[in-house]
Amino acid sequence: MEIDEIDRRILRALRRDGRLSNTKLAELVGLSTTPCWNRVRALEQAGLIEGYTALLNQTGLGYPDTVIIEVTLDRHDDEIFDKFGQALAELPEVMEAYLLTGDYDYLIKVAVAGTAGYEEFLRRKLYKLPGLKHSRSTFVLRCLKKTHSVEP
Repeated sequence: MEIDEIDRRILRALRRDGRLSNTKLAELVGLSTTPCWNRVRALEQAGLIEGYTALLNQTGLGYPDTVIIEVTLDRHDDEIFDKFGQALAELPEVMEAYLLTGDYDYLIKVAVAGTAGYEEFLRRKLYKLPGLKHSRSTFVLRCLKKTHSVEP
C-alpha cells in the first residue's frame, strides 16, 4: 500500500495517542470523519497499524529495573532455536527478545525488581531454558529514548 502525507499524519497522531476518537483524529489531520475512518481502516487492513495497546508503567508494577541480557546457545540447529525461543516468549519478565547475528544468539530485555529479582529470574527461569550455554547481563541505568514504532 502506498501511503501519502495524510496517512502519515494519521499514523503519527495514532502513534502518539492510540485512544484518539475518530472525530479528534480527523480534526488533527484535516479530514472529515468518514474519510478519516476509511483511511484508518485501510491502514489497519494493510497491516500498517498492527494493533492498539496500553503502555503499562514498569516501575508501578513492581519491576523498576531493566536488564539487557546477551545469550549464547550451546548449539545452532532449528530444534534448539525453536525450543529456546518458545520458552523465552513465555516468560512474563521478558519485554523484548531478538535473534541476532554476531557473537551472541539472542538479545533480551527483561524487567526485574532489583538485584534480588534479577538473581531469581536467572536462577529460576533463564538458566532452566533449553540450550543455554552462556549469558552476559547489563543493568540499564537510564532510558534515553523509548518508542514502540518507527516515525512514519
